[in-house]
Amino acid sequence: MRKYVMDFEEISKEDLLLVGGKGLNLGEIAKLPRIRVPKGFCVTTEAYKRMIEQYPEVNELIEHLTLLSADGTQQIRELSHIIRETIEKTVIPSDVLEDILRLFLNFGENFFYAVRSSATAEDLPAASFAGQHDTYLNVHGQRAILQHIRKCWASLFSERAIVYRIKNGFDHRKVYLSVVIQQMVYPEASGILFTADPVTSNRHVSSIDASFGLGEALVAGIVSADNYKVREGKILTKTIAEKKIGIFPLNNGGIDKREISISRQKDQALSDEQIVNLEALARKIEGHFRSPQDIEWCLVEGVFYFVQSRPITTLYPLPDKMDGKLRVYMSFGHQQMMTKPIRPLGMSFIEFLATYNLSRAGGRIYIDLTHDLASPISRRAIMSSFRKNDSLSYSALATFLDRKNPLPKGQRMLKMGGGRLSWALPTEWFKLYRNNDMLLIQQLTSESEASLKKLETEIQQFSGDELFAFIEQDQQELIKLLYNPKSMAAILVGVYASSWLNDKLYKWLGEKNTADVLSQSVPNNITSEMGLALLDVADVVRQYPEVTSYLERAKDEDFFEALEKCEGGKAASKSIQTYLKKFGMHCSGEIDITNPRWTEKPSTLAPLLLNNIKNSEPNARRAKFEKGRKEAKDKEQEILRRLERLPQGKKKANAAKKQIDRMRNFIGYREYPKYAIIQRYFLYKQALMKEAQTLAEKEIIQAREDVFYLNFDEFRKTVRTEKINDRLILERKGDYAYFEKLTPPRIMTSEGEKITGQPTGENLPESAIPGVAVSSGVAEGRARVIFKMEDAVLEKGDILVTVFTDPSWTPLFVAINGLVTEVGGLMTHGAVIAREYGLPAVVGVENATKQIKDGQRIRINGTEGYVEILEENT
Repeated sequence: MRKYVMDFEEISKEDLLLVGGKGLNLGEIAKLPRIRVPKGFCVTTEAYKRMIEQYPEVNELIEHLTLLSADGTQQIRELSHIIRETIEKTVIPSDVLEDILRLFLNFGENFFYAVRSSATAEDLPAASFAGQHDTYLNVHGQRAILQHIRKCWASLFSERAIVYRIKNGFDHRKVYLSVVIQQMVYPEASGILFTADPVTSNRHVSSIDASFGLGEALVAGIVSADNYKVREGKILTKTIAEKKIGIFPLNNGGIDKREISISRQKDQALSDEQIVNLEALARKIEGHFRSPQDIEWCLVEGVFYFVQSRPITTLYPLPDKMDGKLRVYMSFGHQQMMTKPIRPLGMSFIEFLATYNLSRAGGRIYIDLTHDLASPISRRAIMSSFRKNDSLSYSALATFLDRKNPLPKGQRMLKMGGGRLSWALPTEWFKLYRNNDMLLIQQLTSESEASLKKLETEIQQFSGDELFAFIEQDQQELIKLLYNPKSMAAILVGVYASSWLNDKLYKWLGEKNTADVLSQSVPNNITSEMGLALLDVADVVRQYPEVTSYLERAKDEDFFEALEKCEGGKAASKSIQTYLKKFGMHCSGEIDITNPRWTEKPSTLAPLLLNNIKNSEPNARRAKFEKGRKEAKDKEQEILRRLERLPQGKKKANAAKKQIDRMRNFIGYREYPKYAIIQRYFLYKQALMKEAQTLAEKEIIQAREDVFYLNFDEFRKTVRTEKINDRLILERKGDYAYFEKLTPPRIMTSEGEKITGQPTGENLPESAIPGVAVSSGVAEGRARVIFKMEDAVLEKGDILVTVFTDPSWTPLFVAINGLVTEVGGLMTHGAVIAREYGLPAVVGVENATKQIKDGQRIRINGTEGYVEILEENT
């Protein structure tokens, strides 16, 4: 027998599909001790379905909705109007009507009621649907109640609800609506309480908005409200608003705006005692649902009533490793220029190399800095590093440290790399610094290449469980190479020399960031070589118009087969494949082994080649490298001449010359270890995908890529047992889709608080957008706001504006005039390559891709660290 109505007291946790999110949550909190909820009942989704069955034309209209996309505004508007009008004119089926009236009359015909929508895809942990469906207050009488039930059903097809469902992947045909019928209460004050601060995301701080009259005014955003911040029974802050207007019930039904008397406008809506009491009740509700809640409340004759509680869906998830103590976490992705979520298999490989405590949060990896910040020695080292390399993280950490919160002590991240860095590092550093032996770089790269060739041969001999055992063992070889004291020393000497030059030359000559020019076209930079090498490929392709035309429409499935059918295609194919043999393991977000590499998706190179052909002359590689080398040499000679004129000039010039040599010998090597890691990981991936292919052929998994949603051990177990939890794969795919929509914080605490930093630029022009200066010079040009490298269509002189860059973006750098990113620091990829190519660059520009519009003319100052918008795109 179908259930058309349910009293709040009848509702249980299993009834979501009957009463929707709002109805379910009201039923839950109505049973909690000390929590008061106005009495009411739900008209269930079965009643809605029964109406749809009686009017099949409604179903036909809904079917039409499934064909629309979110940008089909006019079609959505027209169809929404037709569906809503049709539903509002329906006659409620007699069996449904009988049950509604029975319960309604039992509650009392003379009361006024709130009639509220409650959809089955509403007030869920990952999608609140807040404000998408209609609510009607102070409704009186049978006829009005029935009319507003139909209005609520119709609101399931408001324009905003339709667009929200399309954008969040909900099927219009599988979302149903229940209607909450709830006795009205008439409050002296009402409002909204978040059990986690919506601004900072701190789970220990509640935020209360309060005003006079009905809470609908706050929800609609038409009145000012007091705001109170409360933590564990203590009021932290109070902001008292001038409350000029409130919404109040009318005697004959409905609601209206009314002016608050002048004498009360600046009164505190809640007393301090009431604020503390309200927070305690809200924490009780939060404890029941075991997640932060967005709660609507009313104060009636000194008693709090609750009329809604739903999950807060905008909070960034907490780290998975917590012990109840205050901890501080740094985003690994921001340091690696990849802020997108990482799939479980990709996380496993990152964790293999970790020398410090890692946690997962929102599909990203976070580094636990707690013990390092608790130690004065490590704290100074971390803050010194961030001050130079990532000023936004430095600023955020400084903000946190200023609070002087006590932190637990324990094993530090910087304690010699968690045991993997030997005490030989300082010795090797001093030795290399003194001898300036540039032959060391050749030795290190030769050792790495030999190790890779050995791996490439050996890994092909293994399959099944033996392959996983071999990869685990080979990780030790990778760790040995990665934490080789000589390799680390080479990087540190180059970085130190660059820092020394910037500091001393600014002190002696008043010139900022001189190392930027001096580091152009340095030897042994494998990443800048990657960008220049693609210019050579472009020189081959530009000779054959048919090949150029093909690249505009190339597909991955038959990329080389179709290419070789073009005139000149064989020569172009050979050139591209030679390039891919050396650089094809790169891709955007390459620290995640699951992301498709250029070798797997060669069409990614097509727009880069076309940009190079359009924006560069033949033989541009040699010309560009020589231009940078000459500018660096000229700058060196100029600097040395100027130094020699100073007091103790000869001594200063000699010291500067030695540091310039050190920097040019070793700064380029900084990019090599990551290149070697990515090469190695691609060999692992190729071998693992053979195992995935076998699983797919045996129909153990639906597609090879399903293994990306397993961690390394789970993948290994699946290969060994030939069994898999299909539901686990499905859940993790859903989690990944949700994580993609989140913006990860740079720094966060175990309380969920997002600690933000501010750029430290001084004396900026009016209206300038501040950032971090990482590559000297000033450039003007058209802003090209780009989110995916393969979508880049560039003209000569354009300035690239994006969220972040990693090595895979390097080929774009040969075609641009400057760089602006939201993420980055002095020694991150974009900064290093921009300096070597002589491009002005500003990083750490908050929301750069939103503040700067594609096509605007902008000026960037990579010496002082800011961006100016010169004119709008016309």
